[in-house]
Amino acid sequence: MTLPKGFGTGGGASSSDVSKMIGKRVEDMIGLITGAFVALWAGTWGGVAVAVVYYPWAYPPPSAHFALTVLTIIEAIGYLFCVKVVTEGTSKAKTYNGLIAGVIAAIAIATLVTDCFFFG
Repeated sequence: MTLPKGFGTGGGASSSDVSKMIGKRVEDMIGLITGAFVALWAGTWGGVAVAVVYYPWAYPPPSAHFALTVLTIIEAIGYLFCVKVVTEGTSKAKTYNGLIAGVIAAIAIATLVTDCFFFG
């Protein structure tokens, strides 16, 4: 394998050289993935809230309840898969199970509470 100038020592590429060429390791981006999931849910909640408040004839509360619940489930499954794929094969994989469970549980509770009190 031909390496760019400054990489490799003589005979070939080491794993550290390859990782330097590729970029940052993705298992260190769990905070970014978690923040994106929470922001995605907040955006979904905001969109449903705007629809219910400003367009109640087109988007009644039962539809809002259903939409927020289903979209939250889909987003949570996506978050779970993202974190599991990112941590696959690393020694850190077991340490994120608590984080995943806590974040998904918090979002589920927030969804249920706002479904009951805000969307009817």
